[in-house]
Amino acid sequence: MKAAVFHGAYELHYEDIETPKPKADEVLVKVKACGVCGTDVHIYQGALGASKPKLHNIIGHEFAGEVVEVGDAVRSIKVGDRVTVNPNDTCGMCTYCQGGKEHFCENMLGLGTTTHGGFAEYCVAREKVIYKADEGIPFNLLAMTEPVACCLHGIDLAEIRTGDTVLIIGGGTIGMMMLQLAKLSGASTIVLSEPLAEKRELGQKLGADVVIDPVNEVIDDVLKANGLHVDVSIECVGHPRTMQDAIRCVGNGGNVMLFGLTDPDCEIPVKPYDIFRKEITIRSSFINPYTHKRALDIIASGKLMIDPLIHKVVPLEDIQSVFEEKLYRDGKIIVCP
Repeated sequence: MKAAVFHGAYELHYEDIETPKPKADEVLVKVKACGVCGTDVHIYQGALGASKPKLHNIIGHEFAGEVVEVGDAVRSIKVGDRVTVNPNDTCGMCTYCQGGKEHFCENMLGLGTTTHGGFAEYCVAREKVIYKADEGIPFNLLAMTEPVACCLHGIDLAEIRTGDTVLIIGGGTIGMMMLQLAKLSGASTIVLSEPLAEKRELGQKLGADVVIDPVNEVIDDVLKANGLHVDVSIECVGHPRTMQDAIRCVGNGGNVMLFGLTDPDCEIPVKPYDIFRKEITIRSSFINPYTHKRALDIIASGKLMIDPLIHKVVPLEDIQSVFEEKLYRDGKIIVCP
């Protein structure tokens, strides 16, 4: 089969490898669509993402497809099923798994990071991480289940209450999903800070009540001019400056969600006195525990607009261009084998 294999920083090769054979508890998925994630970019550049990448590994973890073969012990999945895959395969036996914190599993297999993933014609995965999907959902949308699941975990931890004012910093794919999920969670006012005009315009179409150009406007001044006190701020960029903005702009008693992924060595200055004085809570969010099924359900409902977030569909053989030309900067890229 054809696959995109990671050989080291800036070395992603489109090559032939052996098609995998499913074990007793595994299924073989013919990949139909696989999204390009920020973690894939980090891996390509030789940086550390949510987990340490493995050399000579097929990357790509946001994928969906059709089941073409099942192992002898598989019972809930059959050949022909349209499926989406949770790439985080936990052991179920370590302290964290048994304590209800499986996303911190000490023995986790990560499809697309520590073991072969979805930038390939086929991928094997255990039955336990396979989720059946309805016939009517396009594969491009099903491939978005994993990032939506991650966003759902972040939204849960942000603890948005009905009537809250929510500030979203960053209008990329994640920011636009967070914006919509905040609205679905009951936020009465949503503020989007985003430097690109076209993304601010899209944000308004998806539910932003106030948009801010942080290059030419001061976020604090716009909030004050509109009489807004931010209850929850969600940082979706992963930049030191925007993380400081999220902490500074949240109101008294507010919650800060630092969702964007930074370089592991990134540091920001924080004044404990300001945290004390404002009594704010600062949180982060790590992958997608127990949210994959909910993500699939919200996509199936049509209440989360995904199509406007997809910038381009690229064939697998052209995957190198996605990273070399940085196409992911303009929106979500879906790779189709």
